[in-house]
Amino acid sequence: MTPGEQLPTVLQALGSERFFQLYPELPANKLIIDLLGLSDFAWRCLQSQPQLIEMLLCDTQMSLRDCPNPFQDSNLAEVDEAQCHKILRRYRERYWLKVACLDLCFCNDIADSIGYISALADQLIDSANNWAFALVAQVNGQPLDEQQQPLAMLVLGMGKLGGKELNYSSDIDLIFSYPRSVKTQGGRRSLEAQVFYTKVAQKLIAALNQTTVDGQVFRVDMRLRPFGESGPLVMSFNAMEDYYQDQGREWERYAMLKGRLIGPKTRYCDEFYQLLKPFVYRRYIDFSVIESLRKMKQMIAQEVRRKRLTNNIKLGAGGIREVEFVVQALQMVRGGREANLQTQSLQKALAELENTQVIGADEAKLLRHNYLFLRRVEQYLQIFADQQTQTLPDDALNQQRLNYLLEQSDFSASLAQINDIMAGIHSEFEQVVGYESEPVDPCESAFISAWEDTDISVLTDPNDAWQMPLEDFKARLTKTNIGHRGRDILDKLMPLMLKQLSDSQVSGEVFSMICQVLSKVISRTAYLELLFENQGALKQLVSLCCHSKWIGEHISRYPILLDELIDPAVLYKPTPLTAYKDEIRQYFLRIDSTDLEQQMEALRQFKQTHQLRIAAADATGVLDVMKVSDHLTALAEAIVDQAVNLAWQQMAQRFGIPPNTDEEHKGFAVIAYGKTGGFEVGYDSDLDLVFVHNSDGSEQTNGSKAIDSRQFYLKLAQRLMHLFNTRTASGILYELDTRLRPEGASGLMAINLESFNHYQQTQAWTWEHQALVRSRMIFGQPELQQRFAQIRLGILCQQRDPQKLKDDVITMREKMRTHLAKGNDIEFDLKQDTGGIADIEFLTQYLVLDNAYSLEQLTTYSDNVRILTDAARLGCIRDEIMQGLITAYIDYRSRYHVLSLDQQGRCVTKAEFAKDIAFVTQAWQQIFELSA
Repeated sequence: MTPGEQLPTVLQALGSERFFQLYPELPANKLIIDLLGLSDFAWRCLQSQPQLIEMLLCDTQMSLRDCPNPFQDSNLAEVDEAQCHKILRRYRERYWLKVACLDLCFCNDIADSIGYISALADQLIDSANNWAFALVAQVNGQPLDEQQQPLAMLVLGMGKLGGKELNYSSDIDLIFSYPRSVKTQGGRRSLEAQVFYTKVAQKLIAALNQTTVDGQVFRVDMRLRPFGESGPLVMSFNAMEDYYQDQGREWERYAMLKGRLIGPKTRYCDEFYQLLKPFVYRRYIDFSVIESLRKMKQMIAQEVRRKRLTNNIKLGAGGIREVEFVVQALQMVRGGREANLQTQSLQKALAELENTQVIGADEAKLLRHNYLFLRRVEQYLQIFADQQTQTLPDDALNQQRLNYLLEQSDFSASLAQINDIMAGIHSEFEQVVGYESEPVDPCESAFISAWEDTDISVLTDPNDAWQMPLEDFKARLTKTNIGHRGRDILDKLMPLMLKQLSDSQVSGEVFSMICQVLSKVISRTAYLELLFENQGALKQLVSLCCHSKWIGEHISRYPILLDELIDPAVLYKPTPLTAYKDEIRQYFLRIDSTDLEQQMEALRQFKQTHQLRIAAADATGVLDVMKVSDHLTALAEAIVDQAVNLAWQQMAQRFGIPPNTDEEHKGFAVIAYGKTGGFEVGYDSDLDLVFVHNSDGSEQTNGSKAIDSRQFYLKLAQRLMHLFNTRTASGILYELDTRLRPEGASGLMAINLESFNHYQQTQAWTWEHQALVRSRMIFGQPELQQRFAQIRLGILCQQRDPQKLKDDVITMREKMRTHLAKGNDIEFDLKQDTGGIADIEFLTQYLVLDNAYSLEQLTTYSDNVRILTDAARLGCIRDEIMQGLITAYIDYRSRYHVLSLDQQGRCVTKAEFAKDIAFVTQAWQQIFELSA
């Protein structure tokens, strides 16, 4: 059966009987008969206002989602309480009847219905607030702001009202506030703001809550306000802020997440939200909410059992409340960092959780479908008699109604369908929120003893190297105030940690590193809770610290990265090389474009997060050394790209933009040298960059504070330096080295590209042309890219004096070796010693500068491996020399990479690389025609 088909006999008979009682003169109408058979509330509405049948039978009116002002034809000051109450209640009756008909007879989408109910509720509440304000102000005057405008009372809707997901027959939870404590003006007597707004609040509550002959608009619940039932009805912004900063509790954070101001936006709305935001959303990943929500759920479950609530689709296992807990828990955990999650709407939050891959697509689809199904069932149950119920019916009439609406043959089939839906929700709930952790198994009590007594001898396989780090860590605890909750979580976490360490048979050095990570976060209970709540994350921490000291140091420096350990599928899967720029753009869509501090933190967090993923894949062999550098280079380019865009926006807001430029054609470019230019960025590499532009400087920007274009680009470059080099809570972004620009440290920070060309042609040293071999433009519009390519080609292909070139390269290499090499008779400096990486790089650069005049194909690439490959292909060196140099280069870089991950410098024993050293040294002598 479907809602378009014939009603069951009992319901058909009931509907027909009611129809002809109301409209004996009208012919039978299936729509109205169905409605009257399915809803006792609809029967009461049409008894009260029979003329509403015209609305129900008018297709145009039923298709509208109109929310007119109930007082649109009235002067509010002239509407007395009795009139107000009647108008509001008749309005509710009319539009709730409309929604009942839409849901029961037109199969309306439930998301549309609850959104429409919420919009109607907003209109009723806001209208009642305006009326109450006008009535109180008529006698007492009104509070005015600095601009002599009335200061209206702000009404905060909580729960499903705040989320625009209101139940059909819901209570409404409200909190009242006002912006400024100013006395009223213009009345018979002046009142303090607190007294005035309290009167408004009382009138508003009565207008909605009081039961009259016309019924009731909403049951109004004020218990969520600060101090609950004992608190004042209304509080100023300052008083609200003080309360939530000093006394706000965890359940109030959860409740306030759904808080939404009712009515048109005013100049005070943003101020109010900013006041509450730090209370609701922590700036760090906040796993404390999981424990809080778990306890709330347990209390609700106990209440369900105590009251013997069975078949409750809201509070039972897998009910509506569990979907809310899952989504809102993840919002509160991550909302401080992910601004897109800061929404009152469950549906929007769920979509954002899916977009940011916090919840998988399949899980999000299941939660969305099952939640809306239960909301539809809830809607039906409440429409039957306009009662606030979420309990499945135990009487035959309402069971038949529900069977018909759910297209089931009998109530057992309806029940089975609902139970399947709730089982799916409960499974997801357990994964996110779970239950109180089980006590540690008795066989693991040794790890509790090891933690409590610092006595590792009780362990099955004691490791003496653990003793000192464990004692040091406990000593630090005595000097750190971690609070009762923090200590409680730590005492639960450490036995689990010790067991994992024991199972993994880690060294004392690794154990020290993990203790160092914990030392950094012991005062941040949220991070301890993350590791305790997610033992998979704990396992990943141990595993990665075993693989790499750099990763352990990285996490201890930036504990926010612990969040990345939760999902191994993401952790060990770096972003595709071509996707970094798109991903950072998507990431910044969630960042406030006016908040420079947040933008700078976001750049750093993006870098740290992706570096960790690359390092995890590197340390576990998912990526080889060349691919690691490719990823680190692509990451750096994406960050440069985004930083230029941010700096441009900031400069454009301040000065306007130069002529003939826009977001896509900035006339500004970034040239990368060295490791960045050669696709060889490492974990702690700085970036060698040069900034150029295409402006001659004679034209002005178009802003109110106009400056000449050359000055604009200089300021743009300085802003970029600020974005990168400023040390924030998350450190610096990258060290930017701009000394390779024309005239070095004394040169302009941003130079015209043609001036750059002139300098390279007339003043540059040989070593600067060597550097140009490993350069490429990593940011710039196509015209600038093409022009730079022409300039680079022209410079590299110049005809040079062979002997002078040889002497210059050898002299510069010897100077570098003298000042930078760290090796000795036994140890070999992989980079700077004779036969090392720098020798290969200089050889490669020499081959280009010596041969590009006749073989310009040598200038195609900027990385050493491909240049050497081309040099052999074009006959500049023999294939065996090319193969030997590339082999040595990759050997060195692979080992250098491993050393970097373990933070062990760049020196190794000479014997380990004797073959490579000898080959590179011999190749150097042959290419430069030196005697051995």
